[in-house]
Amino acid sequence: RAFPTLACMIKPRVDELLSRTDSHYAAVLVAAKRARQLNSYYRALGEGSYEEYTPPMVETQTGNYLTIALEELAAGKIDYRYRV
Repeated sequence: RAFPTLACMIKPRVDELLSRTDSHYAAVLVAAKRARQLNSYYRALGEGSYEEYTPPMVETQTGNYLTIALEELAAGKIDYRYRV
């Protein structure tokens, strides 16, 4: 049985993510925080109240919150700043 290539398995590509952030660490932090926000959005949506959470900002086929967050980051939809 043939296995798919690694390039097909990881989307968005890591180099696309790193072009939007200054390090792997920042990419992980930003994506994790956004994934938690998406989780809260869908939980609130199920309860009938979604005003305070931002819905997904990209069209995607997946329902995985982390994948959606990574796609948003790669598309440049997420802007972040470090706290001082």
